[in-house]
Amino acid sequence: MFKILSKTQLSAVVWEMVVEAPLLSAHCKPGQFLIVKMDEKGERIPLTICDYDPEAGTITIVFQPVGASTDRFLELGVGDAFQDVVGPLGKPSDITEMTDEELKSRRFLFVCGGVGTAPVYPQVKWLHDRGISADVIIGCRTKDLLFYEDKMREVAGNLYVTTDDGSYMHKGVVTTVIDELVAEGREYNHCVAIGPMIMMKFCCLTTQKYNIPTIVSMNPIMVDGTGMCGACRLTVGDEVKFACVDGPEFDGFKINWAECMKRAQMYKTVEGEARLRYQEGKTHEGGCGNC
Repeated sequence: MFKILSKTQLSAVVWEMVVEAPLLSAHCKPGQFLIVKMDEKGERIPLTICDYDPEAGTITIVFQPVGASTDRFLELGVGDAFQDVVGPLGKPSDITEMTDEELKSRRFLFVCGGVGTAPVYPQVKWLHDRGISADVIIGCRTKDLLFYEDKMREVAGNLYVTTDDGSYMHKGVVTTVIDELVAEGREYNHCVAIGPMIMMKFCCLTTQKYNIPTIVSMNPIMVDGTGMCGACRLTVGDEVKFACVDGPEFDGFKINWAECMKRAQMYKTVEGEARLRYQEGKTHEGGCGNC
């Protein structure tokens, strides 16, 4: 059992949990993820490792309730526990494999949208701890959906926040901020973009104009997380890959985005039906609930 040590609502739709997991926290690296299962009947949920503390023996997960299983996460409080947490899974971010010389030669730009802020944070923090500065753009639809601004500001070289509706800071999408930074003379040779599929796609189209190599995370299409279900199959260049075992991070310029975005919609109906069954209980099929 993996005890929940703290539970915090970060925004209107995003929650954070710090979980006791000493063996896992000792082996985590930025870019990796976990499979979390609430109980023996629960669904296997892939979640990015947002933070980890080997000394305290804890891991931090951030999630947005989007289905029946993540809705059930909200029932848990401090002192409750997940039955199973498996990890760390996936390959660590490529920055963790770079030499000091390589890191110092890079001019990093991180772009995150929505819950993608969570997996970006440990990478920027990892660089900061090694004396490497990175610029960060956080994008969200409206101010109420923004989270980790203060934590990111502590580790980022420069932080730029943009909202689609202009309710906070810059008005616009993340790609307009990229254009503006380049126009101002900022130079980058390594970009990491993590967020909704459509955001990552257009981020790559923008950075490609400026010849900025861009890494993206394909967590959004993962289901099983162990390479067995085939749900996260994608085409990268001329090769077939699986996001969970070959990634989750890939060269964004080589990804077949049309294929990935179609695949990301495959389970929406099933997921939606499961969520309605959970939320509506016995009345889901139209009965009174007492039959």
